[in-house]
Amino acid sequence: MNITSKCIGFFLIIYLCTKITLIAQSKQRYQIRTIAFYNLENLFDTINNPNTFDDDRTPLGKDKWTSDRYMAKLKNMSTTLAKIGSSVTNSSPDIIGVCEVENDTVLTDLIQQPALINKGYGVIHYNSPDERGIDVALLYKKQAFIPTSFKSHRLLLFKDSNYRDYTRDQLIVGGLLDNEEIYFIVNHWPSRSGGEARSRPNRIAAAILNKRIIDSVKRVNINAKIISMGDFNDDPTNKSFKKVLQTEGRLKKVSDSILFNPMEELYRKGEGSLAYRDKWNVFDQIFFTGNLVNKQKDSYSFWKAYIYNAPYLITSKGRYKGYPKRTYSGGSYTGGYSDHFPVYIYLIRKEDN
Repeated sequence: MNITSKCIGFFLIIYLCTKITLIAQSKQRYQIRTIAFYNLENLFDTINNPNTFDDDRTPLGKDKWTSDRYMAKLKNMSTTLAKIGSSVTNSSPDIIGVCEVENDTVLTDLIQQPALINKGYGVIHYNSPDERGIDVALLYKKQAFIPTSFKSHRLLLFKDSNYRDYTRDQLIVGGLLDNEEIYFIVNHWPSRSGGEARSRPNRIAAAILNKRIIDSVKRVNINAKIISMGDFNDDPTNKSFKKVLQTEGRLKKVSDSILFNPMEELYRKGEGSLAYRDKWNVFDQIFFTGNLVNKQKDSYSFWKAYIYNAPYLITSKGRYKGYPKRTYSGGSYTGGYSDHFPVYIYLIRKEDN
């Protein structure tokens, strides 16, 4: 064999080895988990609670909230939850934060709907002191997530320095997602009732509480992975996020010590999770510790973030065309879904070959 033949043979071996390596890499499999949040917009049962202002959501109340309407609401909410992220995973979300739910009963009824009953969801919920009787909760697939700790943190607000302004708690749940420790915080911050500026201090207080919860976890484990989600009644660029929580919306500026908010980019692009007076807001958000943004795929890390605004969730005509299709509109029952769109992120990690 001459020198030319030897060279050709050598380069052929190199080429084949490289091709085999690339094929092996292309067959790398990834495990994907969907983390979602949805404001269920007044998911109440039909029974009057004398301790809260839920009178409108009863059969004899202003909304004429009958069993038929309640069952229709459960069907709408459950079918929507089942579809979030399914275009990639072919399944419903593994973790779901929800708000505007009345009690354990409605949560149990929700996960027992045909669209969810076979998904194996568990529920973590605390009754909050909110005057309307609405709470936050976490739904989780038992085969994916094992809760190891959970606690409800009270947000103390006052009216005119003398009277309590009762609002929702912040729920934190720690556990193992496929044997990897992750914490989830579910929020529903105070509304903008009375105007954004006037109500702003309440959301600043909520942000301070949220930061305190995150910091308390990190004091125990500086490397803890923490995901905070909710209806914050603030956009990603508001003071509560940029000044108090100090979130960052640009991936290239994120480090382990910084909270990354992927919803900020969606907001800057003009997307929205709810609309008010023909302006889109992204009040529904999911943000997390910077150590979930890494290129080492042997543990869970952030992949993508979305707002789930499927056509059937959108009002197709009338004054509110293009808005989320809600249960009541203009005081009339429309049989829709919610005044908010759900939001979700994908977490991804390599599977062992």
